[in-house]
Amino acid sequence: MNEKHIAALRQKALSLPLDPGVYLMRDKQRGILYIGKAKSLKNRVTSYFRAVDSHSPKTYKMVSQVEDFDYIVTGSEFEALVLECSLIKQHTPKYNILLKDDKGYSYVRISPPPYSTITEAKQKVDDGARYIGPYTSSFVVKQTVDEANKAFMLPTCNRKFPRDIGKGRPCLNYHLKLCSGVCRGTISPEEYDEALTQAVAFIEGGDRDILDLLRQRMEAAAEELAFEKAARYRDRMRAIERIGERQRVVFSRIDSLDVIAFVQGQSETAVVLLRFRNRRMTDKETFLIGATDSIPAARGEFISRYYHSQTDLPKTIFLDGEADDLALIQQMLDQKAGRRVRLHQPQRGEGARLVEMARLNAAEELARSTGRTSREMSMLDELTHLTGMDSPPGIIEAYDISNIGEEIIVGSMVVFKDARAERRDYKRFQIKDSAGVDDYAALKQVLSRRFNRYLTEQESGEGFGRLPDLLLVDGGRGHLSVALEVLDHFGLSIPVFGMVKDDRHRTRALVGPQGELALNMNRGAFSLVSAIQNEAHRFAHDYARKKHKLSSFELALQGVPGIGEKRAKALFSHFKTQKAMANATVDQLAAVPGMTRPVAQRVWDYFNGS
Repeated sequence: MNEKHIAALRQKALSLPLDPGVYLMRDKQRGILYIGKAKSLKNRVTSYFRAVDSHSPKTYKMVSQVEDFDYIVTGSEFEALVLECSLIKQHTPKYNILLKDDKGYSYVRISPPPYSTITEAKQKVDDGARYIGPYTSSFVVKQTVDEANKAFMLPTCNRKFPRDIGKGRPCLNYHLKLCSGVCRGTISPEEYDEALTQAVAFIEGGDRDILDLLRQRMEAAAEELAFEKAARYRDRMRAIERIGERQRVVFSRIDSLDVIAFVQGQSETAVVLLRFRNRRMTDKETFLIGATDSIPAARGEFISRYYHSQTDLPKTIFLDGEADDLALIQQMLDQKAGRRVRLHQPQRGEGARLVEMARLNAAEELARSTGRTSREMSMLDELTHLTGMDSPPGIIEAYDISNIGEEIIVGSMVVFKDARAERRDYKRFQIKDSAGVDDYAALKQVLSRRFNRYLTEQESGEGFGRLPDLLLVDGGRGHLSVALEVLDHFGLSIPVFGMVKDDRHRTRALVGPQGELALNMNRGAFSLVSAIQNEAHRFAHDYARKKHKLSSFELALQGVPGIGEKRAKALFSHFKTQKAMANATVDQLAAVPGMTRPVAQRVWDYFNGS
């Protein structure tokens, strides 16, 4: 990055007014890289060209490409927000959130009469059919078409009516009472058209209005003693009610609602918007918006950008977290809708369940784009929110200490990458010069040795030469203090937490510099931290047992004439395992430094029973 050029841009920014407005970052070709708004143009724009090295990777990259900038002064911060949305929509700059849904559109298709059928269509064509849509979620369209056909007993077979009436036997759907049996001629064209009209009304308006209509017609038919017709209306009502009971996504108290959730990955962020109208989920939209420096900032930008171009604004919007500029966004939404639009972060009940549903869908989309599982994405997302980190930890290192008496004290380092164990990066430590059992001293030694290796190997960017995004230590406040002391000594800034267990040795909480963070309300974070803690403990415990086994055999080996502590250690250092030593020849044993042939013969006899 050209420091002189950055200094010149900083000097220009210092001359800007303190008024609200919009700024446009431009590249060498005068193309627009980024459009932003500011309460104070001078303060906001200057911040880009001050302490550049401390910027996030995304911002640093953008600033490195800035050749110049322009600005527009506005009368208020609200005017700046509206102008920003308009300019972004017009220019779609590279470094602004690009609201590109990664799915195509789907339609509900009603074929031309007579005996029209309801099906799903991927595109709208000029074929005389009626199309309802577009919808961005093919899943919602398929679900809606299936519900409508079942509730109103419309045919879904490949037969053509009226041509095929009376030809062949009825299909299974007729016997399951999922079809009215048009092929048998049991329903008149007029009755069929009425059922179709009601099915379309069900699709367009949801179940509330059509249930009221069916109830009125059922009662009228009963009064006219048309009991067969009344029974058909009754059956349709029951089918709709059964669908409502099965559909977990129905929200009974709010009839106009959007639910928005974000899940952040290392290089991508997924946003899902679930749309509910007339108490039914009518659509799902998914956006992949790239890497984000701040989820609250991205959430605020998404809401303002998305609804700036929408005409159907809901009465309520559920959010999964804080959003920047919420007061300005609230003003923009209210003005655009001509009424109050409620922005809310539900913490419990149906609202919290719907937010969780949206979050899980976002995790699924992120997993699909990154090749990970939705469970892994969800666990990392929960851990990120719980710990207050700016982005999900790609690399997590966890440490544990294990001892068997005072003689065998070892440490373990396990590594998780994107929520998966990276066993090839695991490291084991034998505690040196220990003065008795002291977990704190052992942990300090392990971490000091690990970060000393970082200083000498950091150019490699691999193994010890790579710093973790999150550091976890098995233990409470005392262990946390040791880790913070070591990091401070090496001048490293890495988020660090202690993993606390309960009385039954199960993971209970994380303890950080600001206090304890309970895991019981965060199922995904609990599962991930538990897995990491258990793996660190297993790896340390296995190493301690192995050392104990070797130590016991070293003592036994010292019973061979001519083998003392020094020669026993030399043999194990050379052969590594008891099995390799037992399979060695006399010549191979004698070749070990410090050994003689007579002693080697006695060791061979020891293993071979002579």
